[in-house]
Amino acid sequence: MFPVAKRTLPILDAYFLGSIRYAIGTVIFVALLWATEGRAALRYGRRLVPAALFGVFGFTGFNVLVWLGLTYTRPEHAAIIMSLQTPLTAIAVWLTRGLRPARFTIFCIACAIGGVLLVVTRGEPAAALAAQSSSALLGDLLVFLGALSWVIYTMAGGYFTGWSPLRMTVLTCIPGAIGLITVNALMVWAGVSHWPGIDAVLSAKWQIVYFSLFTVVLGVLCFNAGVKFLGALNTMLMLNLVPVMVFAIEAWLGRAFSAVEIAGAAVVIGALAANNLYLRRRAIFAAAA
Repeated sequence: MFPVAKRTLPILDAYFLGSIRYAIGTVIFVALLWATEGRAALRYGRRLVPAALFGVFGFTGFNVLVWLGLTYTRPEHAAIIMSLQTPLTAIAVWLTRGLRPARFTIFCIACAIGGVLLVVTRGEPAAALAAQSSSALLGDLLVFLGALSWVIYTMAGGYFTGWSPLRMTVLTCIPGAIGLITVNALMVWAGVSHWPGIDAVLSAKWQIVYFSLFTVVLGVLCFNAGVKFLGALNTMLMLNLVPVMVFAIEAWLGRAFSAVEIAGAAVVIGALAANNLYLRRRAIFAAAA
């Protein structure tokens, strides 16, 4: 997703990219839900407010912040920052449910954050803070806020018990898509965003198909199903494959990485994997006791 988006943003800006992919994706989602669970499944009941709030955080916030951030930063940096969703989830559970992470988990969180800082600053914080790097750091910050928005959305599962993953996805995606279109309209009105020409849209038609079908419909639906069946932690662990794939794709496209960037990425992935294995082992011992 990140390498393709980085090369699509010069054609479709962050606001139109998010609006188009979710306008198409939401129509497909609604059709799928109607066909599999009936028209009644499209009713919110008393859950309209939480569905709207989580949808705006997860879909509107994530898309606007990540795509806008990716305009300024590099795909591999965005992918590494997104890996912080695992420790951010642990911190969110701590703050909202009072479940303090184990000391080893806190240590792994610190290592992961340190690894991300290595990647985004390339081991030279002073140079990264220089004027010529300020836009890249702004992009990294926006991507981080987008990752935080998705963590908030990940916590939504407990509010929609009784709903299938498809129903939860669709009924949160609808207000999220409306939020994206609203933000896009406001940016056009403010002169920040501009309507793309027909030729521009047609030149990115295959990217739009990819984003709508694979990153929206299949990606979000499978992610929510994964959270339901594997739990948030294990699902987030699988997302550690994202930076690995992004680094591989960028290398294949000719990108050269510094040793510090590779070391930082290894620290992040290693810390998150170690924490997951630790928690699994602790759960086995607890069940045996």
